[in-house]
Amino acid sequence: MSDKETFGGLLREARRRALLTLEALAEASGVSVRAISDMERGRSLPRQATLTELLEALDPAEDERRQLVRAAARHTHDVPRQLPPDLAVFRGRAEVMRRVHSLTAQTAERGGHVVVSAIGGMAGVGKTTLAVHWAHQVADGFPDGQLYVNLRGFEASERPLDPGEALGGFLTALGVPSADMPSGTEERSALFRQRTASRRLVAVLDNARDEEQVRPLLPASPGCLAIITSRNRLSGLAATEGCTLVGLNIWDENEALSALTARIGEERCGAEPGAAAELVRLCGYLPLAVAVVGAQLSAAPGMPLRVAVRELAEARLDVLSTGDLRADVRTVFSWSYRTLTPGSARFFRLLALHPGPSASAESAASLAGVDMATARRCLRELASASLLSRDVDGHYVLHDLVRAHGLELLDEHHDDRRAAEVRLLDYLRHNAYSAGLFVSRYKADPPGPAVPGVVHVPVSGREDALDWYERESAATAAALRGVEDPGLLRHRVDLALEWVGYNAVAGRWTEEIVAERIALEAALTLDDPVAIVQSGANLVRALVETGSHREADEPATVMLRHLGRLPPARQVRAEQNLNRLRFEQKRIPEALQHARNALALCRSHGLRDKIPVALVGLGAVLDEIGDYRGAITTTEEALPLLREAGDRRTEGVALSNIGQALENLDDPDAAIDHYERALRLYEAVLDTYGQAEVWDRLASAHLRKGAVEKARASWTRSADLFSSLRVARAEGIRARLDDLPQPQDRSTAHDGQ
Repeated sequence: MSDKETFGGLLREARRRALLTLEALAEASGVSVRAISDMERGRSLPRQATLTELLEALDPAEDERRQLVRAAARHTHDVPRQLPPDLAVFRGRAEVMRRVHSLTAQTAERGGHVVVSAIGGMAGVGKTTLAVHWAHQVADGFPDGQLYVNLRGFEASERPLDPGEALGGFLTALGVPSADMPSGTEERSALFRQRTASRRLVAVLDNARDEEQVRPLLPASPGCLAIITSRNRLSGLAATEGCTLVGLNIWDENEALSALTARIGEERCGAEPGAAAELVRLCGYLPLAVAVVGAQLSAAPGMPLRVAVRELAEARLDVLSTGDLRADVRTVFSWSYRTLTPGSARFFRLLALHPGPSASAESAASLAGVDMATARRCLRELASASLLSRDVDGHYVLHDLVRAHGLELLDEHHDDRRAAEVRLLDYLRHNAYSAGLFVSRYKADPPGPAVPGVVHVPVSGREDALDWYERESAATAAALRGVEDPGLLRHRVDLALEWVGYNAVAGRWTEEIVAERIALEAALTLDDPVAIVQSGANLVRALVETGSHREADEPATVMLRHLGRLPPARQVRAEQNLNRLRFEQKRIPEALQHARNALALCRSHGLRDKIPVALVGLGAVLDEIGDYRGAITTTEEALPLLREAGDRRTEGVALSNIGQALENLDDPDAAIDHYERALRLYEAVLDTYGQAEVWDRLASAHLRKGAVEKARASWTRSADLFSSLRVARAEGIRARLDDLPQPQDRSTAHDGQ
């Protein structure tokens, strides 16, 4: 079945489940009957904006929504369609639109980038709406796709988006697999420029903080258009990048009236023209305020406009004299907020605490401490009041001004901020633990029970688990950075430790480094030696995997300083981690000492279950110093203990290490036998990293026998697996591949295979 047919079947099922005819869905979504029919019959797939409109109309359950999004997205990896939906009621800005269209025509000729900026940094003036509308209007002239990112430059509860993270999203949309994704911002920017060098695409960089955030994200081709929005003027880009600045101000009265009319209808505005004019005046002609008022009036079709004027005027009397349009828009939000039921009003205030760019329904429910049915009801009410919107993934988005207003209300109502943040952190931690059971061998200690009100997401397998991690990764990173209550340091440490397994499996080493630095700082503040050493060890591992061996010395020193404060079992683990670091750094005498320390601790404290792992670690170092027979004897001592414990992964490590010692003793056949046994164990426990290491060693053994093509195949497999984990070793293996002799013609090849 093709992607189109898969999507078509899912769409038809969703429509029928919603009890909608083709005509009813077309009316609710604004998508034509013919277009929907073509999609259901497998003839076409929707653009992203169309998909969003269909999902809004169907309002499917979260699982069904994700299936539809995945099916529709399968064809878009190489031609990205990331633009948010265009606003059907876009009005005004005629002069500005004429100017930007002339700039669009110049872009292909002179390779310029265009900046859309609000003079004076006005919020709510419609920068994003204009940028998205412009991009949609010119999209057909950029056949290689549209990119979009919210850089979160001015959101009070969130730090600006790191350019490297934004580039990761762009590169993924451009078809770069995770295996080929660089970890650093400079490398990602270089790859982005390479990928866009021969393309014609439009990139919308929304809500930028400053020039430095934007520069790495500018595409390279003269045929590309970059549209940037910011409250700052970004004059530096005009000076250094040849960008053109477009100032945007509030509407005039006619534009504001036109926008209100588009939202509530000509008949209604025509019946009370004076009241309509007064409404937009009370909104300060600010587009965001007019949009919110229009949404409220649309939801109350029987309300006379004069009543709306009276209510809005009464609510804003205390700010009319300030001349502060931001204060005025706060009052507009208050008018919208007052229409909410008490439950939804409380839900809105707590949702404003969400630190990420968007919130899943489950994380929102956990923040508020309500069940999913109640959460969905509240979310629908907030969406109807235009206090939030949905992105194409079904997550809920608060405009930064709306979020700021929600946080003000939270303080006014003395809502329990800490309790809500604890529920969010528990949601992210406990569900990560459940998902991790299907994904990774790296397990943190099982968490205790979550606090009441935390939503548990059912996970039935590895794909579900990875989907959950992907959905909540941005929220987790934001929570680690943004939840700053000193009383929640323990929760931040626990959350970081719980995500170690997924970060390792996904090769998210850059993200892991950031998370573990935060965790280590929190652990040091708590003066918790166990957490300090755990976080330090995880940070060391991530730095080693990215090739930053020297940088790993700092957290290793911190670990050593607190080693003596640990219980014996924890000391053993720390000694093993330090052994691994020193081994990778080629500081073998220190590695040997740490390996011997670990084994001595196990034996002196009766830690029988820890002895086999310590033996395997010591055997690896003995092999490195050339004591091959000692390495085999030491490691073979561990095998029966590992089999007794059912530890198949460490048994795989032991067999692989014995194989390497046998290879060093010039017995490649015995080595290959051990490697293949180790490989089967790694495959059984889904250990990708272990498989990559064994394929590397297999290649060496095959090459020793003269089997060049088997060596080539093994190294290729190893490099691919390490690349999928974004491990720096992949580059060295590919270099060895390049050094192999090229395949000979079959008639002349004599490859000892």
